Amino acid sequence: MRVQKSIDIGAPPEKVWPFFIEPEKVMQWCITFKKYEYTSNQYSGVDTAIYIEEQAGGPLMKMNFKITDCKENRSLALQMVSGTGVKAYKQSWSLEAIPSGCKFTFAEDVELPYGIIGKLLGTLMEGMSARTVDKMLIRLKTLAEA
Repeated sequence: MRVQKSIDIGAPPEKVWPFFIEPEKVMQWCITFKKYEYTSNQYSGVDTAIYIEEQAGGPLMKMNFKITDCKENRSLALQMVSGTGVKAYKQSWSLEAIPSGCKFTFAEDVELPYGIIGKLLGTLMEGMSARTVDKMLIRLKTLAEA
């Protein structure tokens, strides 16, 4: 299942970036996250370890991620390295400066377990996931523009 959505935010990338890297700020807009924390002494850059608990319409998922891309004020990407509830999970957040502030793009790729049944479930859940992402984008826009 893949969801990709964008929104224009009336704030520069530097004002949005803390919502990518500060756990308490991430939790303000990632409405499905129940926990988001660094799990090592490294708090930025590629290979930084992050633990996320997420509840997105099903049971609570407990997942360990690593940062696979980190360019300050531009992009952050996470990839699940272990966890429950899904077979594979990648998320990327990017910022592009525009005259009115920045364009934020959120993308996620989720692979469910259970083979063909998981693929069918993923197809059915894609619309619900897209609606949730829309809510998250609006929340991030509101927070960053405040």
